[in-house]
Amino acid sequence: MTSRFAAMLRKPRALVMAAAAAVCAGIVSPAAASFELANALNAVRARGCDGRSGVVSVLRENAQLVEAAKRVAGRLAYQDALAAVGYRATRSALIQLSSDPGAQSVANLVASHYCAVLVEPDFREMGIYQRRRESWIILAAPFSPPAAEASHAVAERVLVLVNQARTQARVCGSKRLAAAGMLRLNATLNGTSLAHALDMAQHSYFSHEGRDGSTVADRVTRAGYRWRSIGENIASGPSTPEVVVNDWIRSPQHCANLMAPQYTEMGVAYAVNRASEAGIYWVQLFGTPR
Repeated sequence: MTSRFAAMLRKPRALVMAAAAAVCAGIVSPAAASFELANALNAVRARGCDGRSGVVSVLRENAQLVEAAKRVAGRLAYQDALAAVGYRATRSALIQLSSDPGAQSVANLVASHYCAVLVEPDFREMGIYQRRRESWIILAAPFSPPAAEASHAVAERVLVLVNQARTQARVCGSKRLAAAGMLRLNATLNGTSLAHALDMAQHSYFSHEGRDGSTVADRVTRAGYRWRSIGENIASGPSTPEVVVNDWIRSPQHCANLMAPQYTEMGVAYAVNRASEAGIYWVQLFGTPR
């Protein structure tokens, strides 16, 4: 299962007839205008708009996103602009407006036409570029994978979430599965998961089949795990245990693996390579030892 989050949101340009703002006359510096607009957008984000509740998290300006917005203004494609400045996002959105460039005018337009984007809790950073009556605003959820040294804590958290899911019956696709017993972590399954996750991350591919043609059964057998039944879930993109487990639960086949009553042990690992296609790769193994 793969989870890649990137969305480009565009609507017809909203036109507002108004006198030219001070920034157009050169009275307000671009930096000051950007600061004022950022504050105005965060004010709307905090109080909510269009019937949607506000969010606590503040959007912080990011220099890479500012440069990306500037490049979009220079007619570079949105995703190409993000790549050019080296910014990696799990989700992102572009807002482009033609209007009175004053902070409150732009914020009001964003609230009216892009409220759902502005109050998206996952978005934490933004970049703003304005030129005359044109405004380009990029909102993003930064790619923030867990550090390698957090692997034990992450595995423990995944185990907790999986065991919580197994405590109650659920529907996985067309199958209704009963609650299942608790799983325990197995060091060999953890290590086998890590080896496959590292291979996918280093070589930027996403598959249950290894580059050497190996299957999950081949890999766990080579690792010395004596098993009666074995299963594997993989994912790419999510950067937290909560998101990756939720994605697995929402996928019928992965959900069925997660809920399978025959499994008693689990292994899980992730590997990060910012230069790879997905950035982060996850492998989860389920096993029943002999």
